Amino acid sequence: MRISSMFFPHVTVAAVIEKDGKFLMVEETIGGLAVINQPAGHLEDNESLVDAVKREVLEETAWEFKPRHLLGVYRWPQPEKDRTWLRFNFTGEAVRDTGRALDPDIDRALWLPEQEIAALQQSGKLRSPQVWQAMRDYRAGKQYPLDLLADLV
Repeated sequence: MRISSMFFPHVTVAAVIEKDGKFLMVEETIGGLAVINQPAGHLEDNESLVDAVKREVLEETAWEFKPRHLLGVYRWPQPEKDRTWLRFNFTGEAVRDTGRALDPDIDRALWLPEQEIAALQQSGKLRSPQVWQAMRDYRAGKQYPLDLLADLV
């Protein structure tokens, strides 16, 4: 099989972070519309999944993040865009707000109560179905040890 015809999913990481009854989220503008997402982004070359989620949380929210568990792995096909996402969701704790500037693609970082996130889900303002699925899995108490992920380097 030629490499050009092989399937390559977009591998991303994201974090569900709860502090004082609120969740750390980001607002982005996609296609001219403001949407809400968990801090998330692409896995980079030569980077572990855990390092990727720590980096993405810092870049998008200015918060240092300590991952504690893998929450779930979500496959989201978008055939109309000829792409599939493979998202590794983590949970953990926000350690410290560094005050650094946010990634330019992020409009703002915000702490939202779960009820407000549910309302955003109902109104179609979450970036993808992966966002709400991660919230549901978090509330269901799903958690897997980080050592489930192995880097063979």
